[in-house]
Amino acid sequence: MSAAADTSAPADRTASPAAGIPPARVVPTDSRLAGLPHPTLTDDWLAQDIDAWTRRVVRRHFDPEDGSPYWLARAGELPFDPRDITRYDELVEFDAFPLELLRTADPTTLVPQAVPRPLTGRIWESGGTTGTPCRVYYTEDMLVHRGVWRRWSFLAEGFEPRRRWLHAAPTGPHLIGNGCWEISELYASVVYGVDMDPRWIKRLIRAGRLADAGAYTDHLLEQITDVLTTQRVDYLNTTPALFQVLVRRRPELAAALAGVRLSGTQISPAMYREFAGILGGAPCGLSYGNTFGNAAGLPYEPDHDLLPYAPNYPQVTMAVVDKTDWRRTVGYGEGGQVRLTVLHDDLFLPNVLERDQAVRYDAGDRWPSDGVANVRPLQIAQSAPEGLY
Repeated sequence: MSAAADTSAPADRTASPAAGIPPARVVPTDSRLAGLPHPTLTDDWLAQDIDAWTRRVVRRHFDPEDGSPYWLARAGELPFDPRDITRYDELVEFDAFPLELLRTADPTTLVPQAVPRPLTGRIWESGGTTGTPCRVYYTEDMLVHRGVWRRWSFLAEGFEPRRRWLHAAPTGPHLIGNGCWEISELYASVVYGVDMDPRWIKRLIRAGRLADAGAYTDHLLEQITDVLTTQRVDYLNTTPALFQVLVRRRPELAAALAGVRLSGTQISPAMYREFAGILGGAPCGLSYGNTFGNAAGLPYEPDHDLLPYAPNYPQVTMAVVDKTDWRRTVGYGEGGQVRLTVLHDDLFLPNVLERDQAVRYDAGDRWPSDGVANVRPLQIAQSAPEGLY
């Protein structure tokens, strides 16, 4: 095995995680990344003016020759010329994006013609919590954008490159499964995998088959336990709900990990404190998002009991809005519904009203946009369960 891929030394689980997220316009640098490509893309992204970025992306998608087929077809129905938009705040003129479209339409029609045809690549799907899945086509640039932000988070949170991970989370059509590539290729690591089918467990819950849902959870835990007890694993990447099961049933395995990274909406400050306690100072990293866009976890703020997140700016932005008036952003520290906007060169989704609620978070000079904190489901019902997410 080459030195660049050496995973012989276990991670030091006594090393404390990074004291805080680096300033917005500083890419975490680390001698441990010697020999790996170290893009400075995050520097460039965080330095972007959001109004200028908005103008460029909107005009790209509405370009008469090279724009997105879907948006060009919609242009004639809009009561304004999208190419006249000059500021990010004006995107509310588009109304809330109809997610039903993403359940039935060809996802490639949202990709600008400027992207060379024929298109080749993956179509990713949502978890289907509230109905049939939404589908989004990701270009290579979109996957790189997501992956580079993930690596930024790994560094900021104190995870070592060239280690061994267990990825116990949805794969298949779910974008979170691309984390295996992000960890192995962008962080020079070895990755074990345990697949989780979020749709199946949600279906069991909807049907009231709680015993079967419990049996499926047991099935997942058995697989995780097998890897952790027979192989050397430094880090676990999973969902908060599934890690909580491991903590409750096999605390010694959780405590032996050199760090955990969690993605999902079902984590509260109380859960985070429990997890951080059992990890004994090892990294407990967080991310929030879905198939459309993601946000990186910022350090827990015990004085205010906040778990904040900052979006993958400028391609992803988030606002916390009034639950009865999605155009009105609430004040800092106030709660509301999460409104997500995707402003990627290759995908434009304005005003996606998420099924989550959060507190509006002011990241100050650490980030050029609003953040969100203490994310949780907007409503929990048997008809729309979160399951193990």
